[in-house]
Amino acid sequence: MTTRVPAIQATSLHSAEIAHGAPLAPREIMSVLNELSLPLNVVVFTIGAALVWFAGTKLSQYVDLFADRTGMGKAFAGALLLGGATSLPELATTITASWSGAAQLAGANLLGGVVMQIAVLAMIDVAVLRGRPLTLFSPNSSLLMAGVLLIALVALASAAVSAGELFSFAGIGFWPVALFLAYVGSIWVIYRYEGDPRWQPRGEIAQPPESARDLKDAYQSAYESVSTKKLIALFFAASSVVLVGGFLVAKTGESIAEQTGIGQSFVGATLVALATSLPEVSTTYSAVRFGAYSMAAANILGTNSLEVALFLPADMAYREGAIFDAMNPSDAFLAAIGIVVTGVYLWGILERRDKTVFGMGVDSFAVMVVYLGGLAIYWTL
Repeated sequence: MTTRVPAIQATSLHSAEIAHGAPLAPREIMSVLNELSLPLNVVVFTIGAALVWFAGTKLSQYVDLFADRTGMGKAFAGALLLGGATSLPELATTITASWSGAAQLAGANLLGGVVMQIAVLAMIDVAVLRGRPLTLFSPNSSLLMAGVLLIALVALASAAVSAGELFSFAGIGFWPVALFLAYVGSIWVIYRYEGDPRWQPRGEIAQPPESARDLKDAYQSAYESVSTKKLIALFFAASSVVLVGGFLVAKTGESIAEQTGIGQSFVGATLVALATSLPEVSTTYSAVRFGAYSMAAANILGTNSLEVALFLPADMAYREGAIFDAMNPSDAFLAAIGIVVTGVYLWGILERRDKTVFGMGVDSFAVMVVYLGGLAIYWTL
C-alpha cells in the first residue's frame, strides 16, 4: 500500500528536508501544488479547467476542418487526432504519479478514465441534444469497429491486473508492451476499415438540427481563409494549452484528494479521472454542438484506447517494480465496468432507437446507471 502523507505534515516534512539538504523519498514526494491550501488548489483547478475548456472547443473545430480538407474520415480523425490531443494531460499525470510511486493512483486513474469518459457521452447527450439520442446520429460502422477493439484492449488490461506481471526486461513488463502494441494495431485497423467499410447502415440517417448546421457553417466561414498549414499550427497550439491546463487540473485534483484523505484507488477512479476527462468533455461538447457526432464518439473511444496504452509509460516511470503488481486486484472491476458501458453504447449505435429517458437516450441512461452503480460497488471493494 502507498503511504499517504497529510497535507500539513507533507509541508513541514518538505521544509525540513530542504533545510537539511536531503532529498525526499519517492513515496513522500508531493506536487508543489500540495503546498498550497485547499482553497488555493480549488482556484488553480478552476483556472486550469477554464484553459482546457477554451482550447478543447477549438481543437474540435480544427480537427473537423482538417478532416474535411484532407478527406480523412471523421471517426479516424476523432480517434487519432482528438483522442491523442486530449490525452496529453493524462500522459503527464500518469507519468508524474508513477514516478512519485503512486502506482495505485496512476492505474486506477487510467481504468477509471475509461468508464468516466463513456459517461461523458451520456452527459453530453442530455445536456446538448435534449430529446434526441446521440447514437441516433452516429450510424457509423467505424465506431463499432473502434468500440469492439476498445473492449478487447480493456479486457487485456483486466487480465493484466488479475494475473500480475509475467516477466520484465530492462525494467519494463510484458503486459504494458503488449497493451501498447495492441493499441497501435487497433488504430491501424480503424484506419484501414474506415477507408473501405464492409457494410453501411440501412434506413434514414438522422440529420443534425439546423442550429448545429448553422454553427458549423459559421466557423467554416471564419476559417475559410486560413491555410491548412496554419490550421495544423493552431491545432498544436491548442493542444499545448490543453496539456498545461489539463496538467494543472489533474495535479490540483490529486492535491485536493490528498488533503481530504481519501484512498488513492477510489480517488484515481473518480476525482482524478474526472479532472483528466475535462479535455474530452470540452472537445466532445463542442463537436456535438456543431453536428460532428461520429467524431465526438470516436474521440471518446480513441481516448479510452490510448488510456490502456499509457500503461507503458506508466510502467517505465514507476521504478519500484512492475506497475501491474502494485495495483489493487479490485481495479480489474473498473476494467469490467468499462467493458460493460462500452458494450451498451455499441448496442445504442446498432439499434439507433429514437427514444429517451429523462431527456437522454436509453443507452445513455443505462450507461449512467451502470457507472454510478459500479462506483458504489467499487467503493466497497
